[in-house]
Amino acid sequence: MNKFLLWMVALALSVPWLASEFFSAQPAPMSGARPLGTRDVEEMMKTLSNWGRWGKEDQMGTLNLVTPTKRKQAALQVKEGLSISLARELSEAQPGGSTPFKHKMTGTGEKADAISSADSYSFEYHGFLLTHLDALCHLFHNGRMYNNFTQEQVTAKGAKKLAVANMKGGFFTRGVLMDMPRHWGVKYLEGTRAIYPADLEAWEKKAGLKVESGDAILIRTGSWARRLAESEELVEKNFAGLHASCLPWLKKRDVAIIGSDLATDVFPSGIEGFILPVHWVAIIAMGTPILDNCDLEALSEAANARKRWTFLLTAAPLPVQGGTGSPINPIATF
Repeated sequence: MNKFLLWMVALALSVPWLASEFFSAQPAPMSGARPLGTRDVEEMMKTLSNWGRWGKEDQMGTLNLVTPTKRKQAALQVKEGLSISLARELSEAQPGGSTPFKHKMTGTGEKADAISSADSYSFEYHGFLLTHLDALCHLFHNGRMYNNFTQEQVTAKGAKKLAVANMKGGFFTRGVLMDMPRHWGVKYLEGTRAIYPADLEAWEKKAGLKVESGDAILIRTGSWARRLAESEELVEKNFAGLHASCLPWLKKRDVAIIGSDLATDVFPSGIEGFILPVHWVAIIAMGTPILDNCDLEALSEAANARKRWTFLLTAAPLPVQGGTGSPINPIATF
């Protein structure tokens, strides 16, 4: 969560009427859809839980669904050998003047006797700008993390359980692009536009595919096109994404990984007490890692040119002991 959103949360919690506006502002409704409330999301924390499914000591969550058989099937997605990066390039020049990435040169070629160059990097990757992976220790609810591990397991020295290092084997599975702007014939989705289960199924029908167990789904909202057309500040105030009602659909399909070109959720969520309910339920209850801020524009063009929306998805996080996530460079290969 970035500084802007933290400021909004703090302000909302300090002013009662603003808190109501902040949490209760409803995303664009789907005709006939029943509004969800706090109790519904709390119930999903129980009914959609994967706690104990793979044993009480499991720290991999839905990555268990990416079996050796699934990996071999995913490898068959490669027909041309064309690979596309889904990561934003790292630079200190970020939209809105934010600088969550620092690049310092420690050795250059400016001196005649230089024989090498070197540099150092530093990141504040959680937020709305850098492409990153959220590990399963990233979020807490009622003192707990995925698989009933306690939040006290995350200390000033890092996470003792559910850290990103558990995922150092990387992702190797079938990726599915859910291209919602292309589905609705627009350049990008307007802020607060919610995506519902019926929309995901309509896209499956249009694309001629079905999301299967162990798949990674990537939700394109056109976030990066919207940032260019509007501004970073406006995008962070409201953005399109999955409505919380999609969570049972994700569980039913046994999705292994969720990703998007922003924060996956629609924001504001319209659900009091849950700023990003898809994040909270997916990570804590389901044990599903999330890829945030992917750049899906080139992937969208390549997939549309081929009329093919599935591909091999590979990615490997930095194996940081105790880390809550990692900057990441997902690769789609056709």
